[in-house]
Amino acid sequence: MFDMNRKGDIDLTHHQTPRDIHDRIALRTVRFMRVFADAFFAKRYGHRAVVLETVAAVPGMVGGLLQHLKSIRHIRDDQGWIRELLDEAENERMHLMTFIKIARPSVLERWIIMLGQAVFFNLYFFTYLLAPRTAHRIVGYLEEEAVISYTSYLAEIDAGRIENIPAPEIAIEYWDLPETARLRDVVIAVRADEAAHRDTNHGFADALAQREKP
Repeated sequence: MFDMNRKGDIDLTHHQTPRDIHDRIALRTVRFMRVFADAFFAKRYGHRAVVLETVAAVPGMVGGLLQHLKSIRHIRDDQGWIRELLDEAENERMHLMTFIKIARPSVLERWIIMLGQAVFFNLYFFTYLLAPRTAHRIVGYLEEEAVISYTSYLAEIDAGRIENIPAPEIAIEYWDLPETARLRDVVIAVRADEAAHRDTNHGFADALAQREKP
């Protein structure tokens, strides 16, 4: 499994080239979702992060639940998948808690969060239930987009178009950042987490694809 704490050797430019119809469906699904994110949030990266992390916290919990049930049903070891997926869900939740302190979403955005989570949870649940490989590939591509978004967020901070405010205390404690940490440090830490989730989920999808081969 990929260790989320190993952040120094992550390739931030990696893209998983689609290999079959399952991968192409996953990639097109994510690109379709990005159209709405770009249209609604544009360069309001803090608010975009809040909604993104609300959705991103769903797959790990759903996957962990269904892998847990599968392990019990088949009476066999899960090979570490359950813990990895639940850790991912918790990590994404902490991203959300952090960006709520930074962006402070409006009432409209909170409604969008609730609606988005309700729709995405049900769609992802049945996708994972029926096609877990495609579900993991969707998350892998979602995380690729997250890395791109956080890289753009970082560029806006470096250009001075977004204020490099002090990091929230919750972020300092969670990532063990220095007390002098700023928003830029938080974005770098979050981006590294997303790259780790990207590699983990693409790895899970590859493993499932191998199992499906005759």
